[in-house]
Amino acid sequence: MTMPSTTGQLDLAQRAQIEGRKRLYNAAGWLAFLALLVLSYHGAGIDFGKLWTNRENIATIASDFWPDRPLYFIEHAEWGYYAAAMWETVQIAIWGTFLAVVFAVPFGLMCSHNVAPWWIVQPTRRVMDALRAINEMVFALLFVVAVGLGPFAGALALFVHTTGILAKLFSEAVEAIDDRPVEGIRATGATTLDEIVFGVIPQVLPLWVSYSLYRFESNVRSAAVLGIVGAGGIGMALYEELRAFNYPTAAGIMVIIIIAVSLLDMLSAQLRKLVS
Repeated sequence: MTMPSTTGQLDLAQRAQIEGRKRLYNAAGWLAFLALLVLSYHGAGIDFGKLWTNRENIATIASDFWPDRPLYFIEHAEWGYYAAAMWETVQIAIWGTFLAVVFAVPFGLMCSHNVAPWWIVQPTRRVMDALRAINEMVFALLFVVAVGLGPFAGALALFVHTTGILAKLFSEAVEAIDDRPVEGIRATGATTLDEIVFGVIPQVLPLWVSYSLYRFESNVRSAAVLGIVGAGGIGMALYEELRAFNYPTAAGIMVIIIIAVSLLDMLSAQLRKLVS
């Protein structure tokens, strides 16, 4: 009669123990999440009953967005001006994203533990954290004061904020690479720059392109509202119409933004497929 091996019993016991710990950690994580929701309930001012008690106000605002004479509105709205403003918004996003990518590549490498030493990684990461922590709207306010009203301030705001985001995403991609190609290049006596150019970047380039395209989509949406603080684009027109309570025209501008973002989303999805 064959007796089960002690090693096999230990392996089964260890696996059971590991699975038990995982279940315990998952349960603790969900409990912590639910506790956080409960603790944040009053702080966030959550009161779904207000949606019912203010239903008449909500219905009035919704009806105000529909013009009294739709055909007249469609014929006489300044669609050419709004389309040009939307194109300016896209241009702001293009330059903001491009500048961010240019700077995020070196900063992303400097944030990667497997590429740079800790005394470079830690300070660089803290700077990138600061750029991500401050919303692009705040940067837009600062750049409007620094360089004046207009789209350039919007492009700079998107550039600074997006650099912090892409640097983090780029560094995470670099830290997840397969080290064997890099070690093979290092064994030939290549320099650190050669290791990065020929061992690191070819592995992460598809992910970097994908991240950049996604941030471009996000920046188009962000650029659409930067005009509220005078940073150019269609946001200025939208803000003026909302401030004048001209809701039908504001609704028309929103439709233009939705169409533009949807088209760019489809284009970006196709480009991501090509590089993946």
